[in-house]
Amino acid sequence: MYLLITYDVNIASEGGAKRLRRVAKCCVNYGQRVQNSVFECMISEADFVHLKSQLSGIIDHETDTIRIYNLGKNYRSKIQKLGKNTSYNFEDPLIL
Repeated sequence: MYLLITYDVNIASEGGAKRLRRVAKCCVNYGQRVQNSVFECMISEADFVHLKSQLSGIIDHETDTIRIYNLGKNYRSKIQKLGKNTSYNFEDPLIL
């Protein structure tokens, strides 16, 4: 499943900066950062359940927001990019 995850963590509240870092670290484990608070993730259903649970445990539900968009199987036709391309294709071989 191909997901787009966006988040807005209130850093003015107590512990906000720490929550912001924890949310970003959590998302990095499942995908790639494409903008400051936006991640693209190609994950399984099981990983999605685990990711959602982790994120829910990190945020303050009264002040923070996480939005998850499932782009489905035909995600390539739904993504339009303008400007610098900072992401990689999940389906291409990754050479380190």
